[in-house]
Amino acid sequence: MSEKRIIVTGASSGIGEAVARHAVARGWQVLAVARRQERLDALAADIGCEVLAADLTDEGDVAKLAEVAAAFRPTSLVNVAGGAKGAAEIAETTLEDWRWMFESNVIATKRVLDAILPLLRESTRGGGYAEIMTVTSIAATVAYTGGSGYNAAKAAEKQLVDVLRLELQGEPIRVMEVAPGMVWTEEFSLVRFGGDQAKADAVYQDVQDPLTADDVAQVMTDILALPGHVSVDETIIKPVAQTHPWRVHKGPLVAKG
Repeated sequence: MSEKRIIVTGASSGIGEAVARHAVARGWQVLAVARRQERLDALAADIGCEVLAADLTDEGDVAKLAEVAAAFRPTSLVNVAGGAKGAAEIAETTLEDWRWMFESNVIATKRVLDAILPLLRESTRGGGYAEIMTVTSIAATVAYTGGSGYNAAKAAEKQLVDVLRLELQGEPIRVMEVAPGMVWTEEFSLVRFGGDQAKADAVYQDVQDPLTADDVAQVMTDILALPGHVSVDETIIKPVAQTHPWRVHKGPLVAKG
């Protein structure tokens, strides 16, 4: 597996950073992409990956990614960049937040695919497989109160992935989706609640063992490490305390009887 060359977006924090760390630990080459240069520089110094600072909602930055990626010669693309903003009821949400979520979760994914898919195709010319893995969310398939914009954006991203898999039929490229449930990261809920740390912390309060970015990254890289002809099309990952997107047990997990 040492020949794997993986582009990871959203790699400056959370799941993206954890995937980059796990991938390098497996001996794979990684190009870590995110907006914040200082975070990327720290990651590179720590694990020895290549980095590129780019805003994937910006066409010029994505063109720069395409140029750097051509020199990197990727065999794999892991789309992690995205996020949520707001948790109000539909009538109280803002179009600004909706635009941000669609730009970050859907349009940016489309832009990156346009830039990287030709390179992935090229990587298979001498034999072997390439792969595209995209992180969506269980919010893509199950609606919940206060999730309207995020539900809609992630549902659109999931449909993009599903259509891509159909359209790449006959090519040696596996297209895979990872849909996490409740994952504690340092920034996801903080961004969603506009920097309100108390609201962000309340999401995970009294929940025994919510998932961590490392948990999700381990599953993702385990899947990527499977033989190239094995496509795990969809993976749903939740903590035991979460049996449904909106059904989360608060307090200790205790066997009955």
